[in-house]
Amino acid sequence: MTFHDSPTDIPDPEVVPKAKRRKFSGKYKLRVLDEADNCAEPGQIGALLRREGLYSSHLSTWRRQREQGLLEALSSKKRGRKGKDELDRELSRLRRENERLQARLEQAETIIDVQKKLSRLLGLATEENGTGRRA
Repeated sequence: MTFHDSPTDIPDPEVVPKAKRRKFSGKYKLRVLDEADNCAEPGQIGALLRREGLYSSHLSTWRRQREQGLLEALSSKKRGRKGKDELDRELSRLRRENERLQARLEQAETIIDVQKKLSRLLGLATEENGTGRRA
C-alpha cells in the first residue's frame, strides 16, 4: 500500500508567488497572551505556538506592547482618511511645533552672532578668515 491512497491526498506543490502577511487582531493577541500566561507545565507554550502557527517572537513583541500600555496597538485601528476634526488637531499641533522651532532657530542664530562678535573682539580665529590672532 502506498502512503497516499488517492490523488486528492497529494499536496499541491505550487509555490505562491507572494506570501500574504498575517494580521492579528488585538483581541486575538490578548487571548493568546492570556493563554500563554496560564501555561504552567513544560511544553505547553510550545504546543500553543504550534497549534496557533506562531513564533515565540510574536509572544515577546506582544508582551512588550502590553507592558508599555500600547493597547491601542493591540486593537484594530480605523483605516482610511482622517476626519475633519483629526486633521484640524494635527494642523494646529504642527503649527505650534513650527512656532517653537522657529523660536529656537532665532535663539540659536542670536547666540552664533554673539559668539562671532566676541571672537572678533578677542582676536580669535574664525572659520571665515582662518587667519589666527591679529598682531
